[in-house]
Amino acid sequence: MYYKELIEEAKKARKRAYAPYSEFLVGAALLCADGTIYTGCNIENASYGACNCAERTAIFKAVSEGAGDFKAIAIVGGKQGEPIDFCPPCGICRQVMTEFCDLDHFKIVLTNGEEERIYSLSEMIPYSFDNLTGQ
Repeated sequence: MYYKELIEEAKKARKRAYAPYSEFLVGAALLCADGTIYTGCNIENASYGACNCAERTAIFKAVSEGAGDFKAIAIVGGKQGEPIDFCPPCGICRQVMTEFCDLDHFKIVLTNGEEERIYSLSEMIPYSFDNLTGQ
């Protein structure tokens, strides 16, 4: 599957990022099985613990709207004013993905603007805390 549209939506979401402290702007676009795309951007706060990543923003938005059956997420990020670079999800985002996405079939799409790297969620978090078995 070619993820060009998903990447473009993530780039648009990145433009809405609120990152006055780190100046690291991230956008994410989450694809549902029915073709619906939910986007998210990172949102910082002076109290860093209150920040939210782009990936979780997109996932929480989708879940709050009743969506499920997630197939892929495209993530783009980089310092403000610089080209995007490969921007893998943080550990918290990876763990949130395990709650809502299939480990083997959900795809994580990263790009540096010239090439794509596509990973399964199980490749990104090989020893996740499983929400069903507690392991």
